[in-house]
Amino acid sequence: MKKGRENTPHIGIFGRRNNGKSSLINALAGQDIAIVSEHAGTTTDPVKKSFEITGFGPVILIDTAGIDDTGDLGNKRVEKSLKTLDIIDLGILVLNNNNWGDYEDMLINRFRDTDTPYIIVQTKSDLLEPSVSFIKKVNSITGEEIISFSALTKENYEDLIKFIKLKIPEHALKTQTMLGDIIKHGDIVLMITPIDVEAPEGRIILPQVQAIRDILDNDAIAIVLKEREIDTFLQTTAIKPALAITDSQVFVKADASVPADIPLTSFSIALARMKGDFENYLKGTPKISDLQDGDRVLMLESCTHHVSCDDIGRVKIARWINNYTGKKIHFDIVAGLDSIPRQISDYALVIQCGGCMITRKQLHNRLRPVIEAGIPVTNYGMAIAWVQGIYSRAIAPFLGEPTDGTEYL
Repeated sequence: MKKGRENTPHIGIFGRRNNGKSSLINALAGQDIAIVSEHAGTTTDPVKKSFEITGFGPVILIDTAGIDDTGDLGNKRVEKSLKTLDIIDLGILVLNNNNWGDYEDMLINRFRDTDTPYIIVQTKSDLLEPSVSFIKKVNSITGEEIISFSALTKENYEDLIKFIKLKIPEHALKTQTMLGDIIKHGDIVLMITPIDVEAPEGRIILPQVQAIRDILDNDAIAIVLKEREIDTFLQTTAIKPALAITDSQVFVKADASVPADIPLTSFSIALARMKGDFENYLKGTPKISDLQDGDRVLMLESCTHHVSCDDIGRVKIARWINNYTGKKIHFDIVAGLDSIPRQISDYALVIQCGGCMITRKQLHNRLRPVIEAGIPVTNYGMAIAWVQGIYSRAIAPFLGEPTDGTEYL
């Protein structure tokens, strides 16, 4: 399940079967968009529903199966529901009848493990209000208040909206920018975009499209050209761009052609700063130099695509790292959000792609167990810049430092 526009908050509704999750969704939407039934288990798989919450704004609500579903099929439904924690910005735990047990404990732990903010709602309050002892019990376990709510009477609707506003992370409410804090109105940005076997027929790759849109959104000017046109363009136009941004695989050519006083970075590094764990990338990238014979490196691609004979992630980076280190390194490739084939501790380094096809939340959750295990992490573009000797220049635009060859270690 992929998240859509990044500035549309995603809210997941969780709870046991027949606890009133679908009724809560209908109440928030102000219309019947989820099936309500007396029979437990009506909702089977997570379903996205886009609408506007009165008093809050547009959201994407994810209706999930009951966390107490049973049997082999039920367990699979529960796992699908829990996977949505990787993409949501807020969880709503729905309770009923003053009931709290192992299912709720498990879900709270999963919220905490994925750094997912949450609120707790007891529905059907027109039938039974949460008792004082139950409120104290839940607060002692979670540190959170219970919002008593009735889909029938809309009791405490305004309080529920207030808590949603309070708990939604700020990054979920605004469009993140790739370059907006390093370019300004009227700046010229030179985009160096090689057209090779990996470029889709008749199109350019998604990070380049995202960069163009970001440049335009920030009222700057994008000039797009291939790597072999850089010298001619700069010489014949006498234009001095405020920034040059290149595909990482032509870093060497771009570095040679773009004058040293023009900041230079790559699409992948810009994405790494916008979506990835940039601080840990900065710490982890130099560890490439410490790789030894027999070490194993994990390459994380966040999408699946046709693999060419000279694929950047599966072929070129591995070759460049082996040549740079002079060591025999083993590489594992994992595409999409598939499971990692080995124990995290088996890896000396993890290299994550830019993540253009996934959300910031997905990417950070993907890297969390790696970072917690103390394994160094880096990014495709930053790794390429390191082994090609232009790392300092490539990250300097985002650190506010001069492009004079200073090393960042």
